[in-house]
Amino acid sequence: MLKPRDPAARARLGWLLLTLALLLPTLPLTQFTLGTLLNGDTWLGLARFAAGFLPPAHDGDFLREVAKETATTLAVASAGLLLAMLLGAPLAFATSRALDDHQLTASPPHRATLAAQSLLRGLMVWLRGVPDIVWALLFVRAAGLGSLPAVLALGLAYGGMLGKVYAEILESQPRAPAQALAVAGASRWQRLCWALWPQTLPELISYSVYRWECAIRASAVMGFVGAGGIGQLLDSSLKMLNGGEVATLLLVFLLLVGLSEAVSRWSRRALERDGGRRLLLAGGALVVFSLAWLWPDWRANGFDWRGLPHFAMEFLPPDFSVAALRQLGQGVVETLAMSALGTVLAALLAMPLALPAAGRLGAAAKRATRLLLNALRGIPDLLWAALAVLALGLGPAAGVLALAMHTAGVLGRLFAETLENAPPQAEQALLHAGAGRVAAFCYGPLPVVASQWLAYTLYRWENNIRIATVLGIVGAGGLGQQLYLALSLFQQQAAAAVILAMVALSWGVEQLSRALRRRMG
Repeated sequence: MLKPRDPAARARLGWLLLTLALLLPTLPLTQFTLGTLLNGDTWLGLARFAAGFLPPAHDGDFLREVAKETATTLAVASAGLLLAMLLGAPLAFATSRALDDHQLTASPPHRATLAAQSLLRGLMVWLRGVPDIVWALLFVRAAGLGSLPAVLALGLAYGGMLGKVYAEILESQPRAPAQALAVAGASRWQRLCWALWPQTLPELISYSVYRWECAIRASAVMGFVGAGGIGQLLDSSLKMLNGGEVATLLLVFLLLVGLSEAVSRWSRRALERDGGRRLLLAGGALVVFSLAWLWPDWRANGFDWRGLPHFAMEFLPPDFSVAALRQLGQGVVETLAMSALGTVLAALLAMPLALPAAGRLGAAAKRATRLLLNALRGIPDLLWAALAVLALGLGPAAGVLALAMHTAGVLGRLFAETLENAPPQAEQALLHAGAGRVAAFCYGPLPVVASQWLAYTLYRWENNIRIATVLGIVGAGGLGQQLYLALSLFQQQAAAAVILAMVALSWGVEQLSRALRRRMG
């Protein structure tokens, strides 16, 4: 008797072979091989370093310094988000199509207005296209060390993000109320206040809180470029190979991530209870504390604003010589290869971790795996890159490993939640029919969740392309390493070309992602 064949097996095998064929070139490009990971000397050196993690440093002076820099990190995130909101809200007001006369009425558009909006949208692309850590590096090089460069970096990068998302939130609302006010002769401001503001306020606040959560992670690693906070302590400890201090600081990183997630959950409940009034009061108090905490440091360190124009002029014109373009092309290809290989390795690691994380191997395994996934995603990718450089040395292989570790934590959690939400009927029917647990899983929930897993993986690849551009700041290859080297050698024009390449790559990924979402929708 012939065994029934899987009708989709040939298609699955074809896609698998195609994926492997596309990934093969990434191995020589990133210098990432299994031999590198299995090298005994590599792991022996890393084991010696990891052995120094225990016990974590806990002397009084160090813990006081950690507490101080942790407060600075929280203050930088809060002050940076405030600056981003002050920048992003006017940009959204000026560029949102939901408030335009010609969109709401039959009146013809004004060319000057359209030109001004195009310029502002281009400004937002530029602001968010330059990664926040790169903004921080530029401000540190231009005007000195300290927490103010980090606040300015977050304000500019997140200001571009908030302006874009705020405008999209306004545009997602029903047009009828704003249209009625426009026909009645109401101004742009009146349309915002009376037609859109009441409906969008909860969503605007919710997204702002999410950005504050992201700002905490970002500000925690800006110390790697001298912008203060807990990252600066960690950078010093890593360079001194002080494992005990690194262990303590990693624990603090994870506590900060847990705190931000707890605040995010509380904010959602506060929005539901009283419309966000309590949340706005808490946010105002946090901003006042942040500015009061940071002000003495700003006064003591100073900030040479007069040097900014001269520093900016040193970047003109960007170096687009043939040799520079060849090097940029190599950096872009290396960055894309790092992001692709790191994402695929993360997905391969996340799939087996998703099973126990979804509770399929018992409650104890679920708790342990969830804790592991939280640790993987809680440690920022730039910190993973710094640790990977210690294990594998300088170069893109460290970037691949860093992306794989951080993204595995993100995808593992998403994959597990998708498994938990999958309908159980098909798997139960197969088990009752006598199929084994592996077969029941492969032919029951796996086909249901596979498309969602693929969508999550592609979304994370989009994010990882942006992340891969900056991992080289700590020596993990790609465009970031070229930028750091150019700035270290005071080759500002070469650095300008690298930054433009980063912006172009970020913009290209954003446009491609938007086109794919429209096609899939």
